[in-house]
Amino acid sequence: MTSSEAISRQTLRIIDANMNRIGEGLRLLEDLARWLLNDTALTQQLKTMRHELVTSDWPSYQQLLQARNSEGDVGINLKAPGQEKPRELPAVVAANARRVQESLRTIEELAKLPDTKLDSERFKQARFNLYTIEQKLLSKLLRQDKIKSLPGLYVIIDTQALKGRRHIEVAKQAIQGGAKTIQLRHKLGNKKELLPIAQQLKNLCADKGVLFIVNDYLDLALATDADGLHLGQNDLPIKVARQLLPIGKILGGSTTSVDQAITAESEGADYIAAGSIYPTPSKETARVIGLDGLSQIKQAVSLPVVAIGGITRDNAAEVMAAGADAVAVIRAILQAESPEEAARQIVARLEPQK
Repeated sequence: MTSSEAISRQTLRIIDANMNRIGEGLRLLEDLARWLLNDTALTQQLKTMRHELVTSDWPSYQQLLQARNSEGDVGINLKAPGQEKPRELPAVVAANARRVQESLRTIEELAKLPDTKLDSERFKQARFNLYTIEQKLLSKLLRQDKIKSLPGLYVIIDTQALKGRRHIEVAKQAIQGGAKTIQLRHKLGNKKELLPIAQQLKNLCADKGVLFIVNDYLDLALATDADGLHLGQNDLPIKVARQLLPIGKILGGSTTSVDQAITAESEGADYIAAGSIYPTPSKETARVIGLDGLSQIKQAVSLPVVAIGGITRDNAAEVMAAGADAVAVIRAILQAESPEEAARQIVARLEPQK
């Protein structure tokens, strides 16, 4: 074998090993996006990347197979310190994304050699695309536990609807009655006065293991380390808020139509609030979409859907049957004689009947 042939064979071995790493790493990331996160867009992006990079033409694949020498790989039993330690899923994602990125860079550089006949720019572009995909995948994974906590009763502590009651007392009773999420909504007054209230609610929710969401105010959500932020159609755009929120915070968006729900999902929302399901005194000008509108929105997105507007213990079950993952309630809890008992009665109607 000539020196030129030897170099070519070793180059093919390096390319083959890195192509295998790319395929294996992308397959794991794709499976997590598909089966764990149920994210259609990320799954499609990873699947497309894997097929475009790894599914090569048969003659080229034959060349790589012929150059392969797994038994002669001196690095097969080498391990780095800490490599065998158990990992959390986010660390698994980061490790495999980095593995693919490093392999893409290796092939990108080898593709510049005259005997490889590979498109260096193609691997470079894939590497940069994967940087973005990794960020999206990790951010969704880090928020997954919070998103899983959404289904059930979502209580909105609206200052105007409290009628003089204390935020913290009503929230405490709602949680004792089974609420899974507490949202603070405050349309009047100043945020300086609202901050200690928000902090109290955050501390309560953290202690009880329920979600705390701030309505409208990104700065207040950040100041209190809330679990997330909820935005209406006339608030800060979801796409902008997603960039400003820490990676592990969830983001909800209010919608009244299928188009709005699809847009919210595409811009980075973690859940959709759909409504108003029924007429409601809490927002007399709200558009009523009914149970049919709720069902259409649920079918159009892959995100959890929180139904809102006029929901009470008497209609909560039919709202869930129409596709809601959670129901958001204001007056039926806040103005009940016993918010705890009112919450308990609604929660009982959200559970599947045996």
